[in-house]
Amino acid sequence: MSYSTGDSFRTVTLDDVRGARKMLSGVARVTAMETSRHLSRTVGSPVHLKCENLQRTGSFKLRGAYVRIAGLLPEERAAGVVAASAGNHAQGVALASSLLGVRSTVFMPKGAPLPKVSATREYGAEVRLHGQVVDETLAAAQEYAAGTGAVFIHPFDHPDIIAGQGTVGLEILEQCPEARTIVVGIGGGGLAAGIAVAVKALRPDVRIVGVQAAGAAAYPPSLAAGRPVTVDNPATMADGIKVGRPGDVPFDIIGELVDEVRTVSEDELSAALLLCLERAKLVVEPAGASPVAALLSEPGAFEGPVVAVLSGGNVDPVLMERVLRHGMAAQGRYLAVRLRLTDRPGALATLLGVLSVVDANVLDVSHVRTDPRLGLTEAEVELHLETKGPAHCAELGQALREAGYTVID
Repeated sequence: MSYSTGDSFRTVTLDDVRGARKMLSGVARVTAMETSRHLSRTVGSPVHLKCENLQRTGSFKLRGAYVRIAGLLPEERAAGVVAASAGNHAQGVALASSLLGVRSTVFMPKGAPLPKVSATREYGAEVRLHGQVVDETLAAAQEYAAGTGAVFIHPFDHPDIIAGQGTVGLEILEQCPEARTIVVGIGGGGLAAGIAVAVKALRPDVRIVGVQAAGAAAYPPSLAAGRPVTVDNPATMADGIKVGRPGDVPFDIIGELVDEVRTVSEDELSAALLLCLERAKLVVEPAGASPVAALLSEPGAFEGPVVAVLSGGNVDPVLMERVLRHGMAAQGRYLAVRLRLTDRPGALATLLGVLSVVDANVLDVSHVRTDPRLGLTEAEVELHLETKGPAHCAELGQALREAGYTVID
């Protein structure tokens, strides 16, 4: 595995990761390792959560960004740095640059969540909103770098970035020396590659499992082809691992050192995020919850003790609400029902009485009385309900039908 920097070739080694750790002393936190009793029961062996969602800026990205920028020559620092990101990398570059006294410009998509845009500015970067998708934003950042001489800080495709992220692996081995399996989300691959370099050099017996969202899984076809290939139009709620093509540097490392790459569905991501919030009391973004999703999807496939890396916790509150409802629906704990009833006084109260008998918690009611689709004496009601699981949903539907209601959807 080698990487061309334009004037040299170098590999990422354990010494690089150890050097990065010294550089990050006093900058990046040694994040907590929490045991999950619920996941341990599910998997059948101890499961520990490496909480990079509690890192400064809310993700592991500060580690690699700081190491990369700290390694610049004086004349490169004077020219400033530029990055493109929808969130976590943007904040990591912004804070690292401020700590090192380097001017930073960060390009973000126009649709980037406002909390992430605000946080990036507060960390000291000049934010420029450009493009609707990350590819357009990336092109704008590279054009800016070419025109100004600013150094482009890639989110994952550079040895210094990988070495910085690899410090997570060193911490895991110190905090959980008995670990047998490490599960980590993969987007471009910087975090998984860094962890693999550190862990395999010290504990080659530890199994490393990468996880991708099924709708943005570029690594399985790339590994099959033996080279990075592009997945067109990647689609997933997990924007932190929504990358259409593996990085050249991490791809070589992952192909050599990572034992397996799995994929998870959107339903599994939602359920994992909900579990982290309810059972572990941790706010985790969908990308950060991907290792937990893999554990839930096939619990018996992982030899314990298992360490699941929660890579980030920067989730937009609006997305959080949607994902939580999606996760509850996937578990049969949230149900939307649309039905028709006779439009007469007390009809809605009677309907709610039926729901009360089966102990359904009504979250929201939409009552439509005038619509071309409805008959003169009809009304349509849409209900959002909190339920207790699939069996309760079936009981609720049966009660409505027995009461004479026409359930449309």
